[in-house]
Amino acid sequence: MSDYYKPNRKSDWNYGGKRFRLSRSKVDLFRQCPRCFYVDNKLGVARPPGYPFNLNSAVDHLLKKEFDIHRAGKTAHPLMKKYGIDAVPFSHKDIDVWRENFKGLEYHHELTGFTVSGAVDDVWVNPAKEIIVVDYKSTSKDEAITTLEESWHEGYKRQMEVYQWLLRHNGFVVSDTGYFVYANGKKDKKAFDGKLEFDITIIPYKGSDEWMEPTLREIKKTLDGAPPLPSEDCDYCRYREAVKELGIENDLSI
Repeated sequence: MSDYYKPNRKSDWNYGGKRFRLSRSKVDLFRQCPRCFYVDNKLGVARPPGYPFNLNSAVDHLLKKEFDIHRAGKTAHPLMKKYGIDAVPFSHKDIDVWRENFKGLEYHHELTGFTVSGAVDDVWVNPAKEIIVVDYKSTSKDEAITTLEESWHEGYKRQMEVYQWLLRHNGFVVSDTGYFVYANGKKDKKAFDGKLEFDITIIPYKGSDEWMEPTLREIKKTLDGAPPLPSEDCDYCRYREAVKELGIENDLSI
């Protein structure tokens, strides 16, 4: 039995259960495929997860430690100065909770009854006392990363907008503009020598969380209704439909 993928989770964690929470990633899953979202959150069988990117997690951890030094000193990080960002890392008694997976920022949405949550990477503040959402990303590409134009970047943008929505509903004045701190692993060195170096860029993004309210209402309607039809552009739905067409679901000889 796999120690990594555990389908059929306890019903307490499904919609209607006392531990159900609508995480940022679940909101994004709904935007990707309502049927997969329903199977996950109503029936309790999630998509098989991808394996964790421990190198990415290490980069996130080190960036947090680096910005925390400036948080404690109430000073701007050199990257902020380089990119002309008039801000400092935001100090708050709950900052570590906001950044912790499975805790994070929370808001109880009265209309739907959902507790919406998400763990933010970092939060800065400008002289106007506006809170700025910051997300760390890491990869390794030959070209410099200066824009967010790839298809998967849409998920990154929604991620930031959910955090902006959560902070606003926790009573903060939030800047529409957030920043992606992007670490790009360099592959042009002559040798590895046990050390990986990164170019770090900061990419601004002006977000809008106006889609959140109608999306939460649609999620509520979906969870209270019949299972949605398979999505034509969802690889998981296409796989399940292809297996069903083979007519071998109950063939124990395979």
